[in-house]
Amino acid sequence: MKTSILFALALGAALPPGAAAQQPGSPPPNRFAATIAPAERFEIQGMLVERHGSKGRPLVLIPGLSSGAWVWQDLVRRFSPDYTVYVVTLPGFDGRPAPAGAPFLEARAAVAELVTSRRLDKPVLVGHSLGGALAFAVAADLGNRVGGVVSLDGLPVLPGTENAPPEQRPQLATGLQARLASAPPAAYAEQQRQYMRTQGVLDMGKADDLTPLLLRSDRGAVGAYIADVMTLDLRPELPKISAPVLVLAPYFEPDAAQDGLTVGARLEHYRSLLPGLASADVQPVAPARHFLMIDQPDLVAEHLRRFLNRR
Repeated sequence: MKTSILFALALGAALPPGAAAQQPGSPPPNRFAATIAPAERFEIQGMLVERHGSKGRPLVLIPGLSSGAWVWQDLVRRFSPDYTVYVVTLPGFDGRPAPAGAPFLEARAAVAELVTSRRLDKPVLVGHSLGGALAFAVAADLGNRVGGVVSLDGLPVLPGTENAPPEQRPQLATGLQARLASAPPAAYAEQQRQYMRTQGVLDMGKADDLTPLLLRSDRGAVGAYIADVMTLDLRPELPKISAPVLVLAPYFEPDAAQDGLTVGARLEHYRSLLPGLASADVQPVAPARHFLMIDQPDLVAEHLRRFLNRR
């Protein structure tokens, strides 16, 4: 679907062929929509995979909810000269066809197949949010075939639901999924914009540029993934993970102050959701919100490089 290095989009709709240049009177190209041309592009079980580079240790970058390869472009630029970087786009996200079955289970199987079918040697799985949960799941499935897990604000259980009784989780998920599906398109788009402005990123201009990219994802698929994550609790599987783990926790004091959370309390909460891991490190990234790779690209890259250099 993506066939060139630059994908200029306006209001979430792709420009027609030959219209990549800005037209008179049209909005400027979205600064986050441009992606680097991969060396190879292929599919595994409906999941798009784009490979950058061909030497060094393999990295697998897994975007979060409603995100595509565009969210990882800064890390691709920094790491593809020295590593083989695989960027995946999950079914239903960024214009991909929606999954037919249980999306999280299908994505879990697809990422695992990427590692096994390509015979990746001790890959480091790097995931954001939902992608972080997937990285934990695949690392538990593959054991010592995975060389490391780096999760950007993604955990094995959704914070706030860790104490919910298992029998209540499907009810919570169904209710949220129904509310998401019932919102009119304009209201849904505004919800996404307000989320990005209040929880997604610190810069309002970046929030407004990122929103139309999120809206390229299938809303039904987004709801299905959310429902899967709300019913998910991977904590019992964590002891199966033998690889070292790094979790990056965003922290922005004005937001945290509303809940009375210090940075130490935030880190301790995250650590409490990682029981049974042989090796886990939780580090703050501040000031940052949920899309910490957008708010603090230098810090995120520094943490990742330090992690890789220790392996």
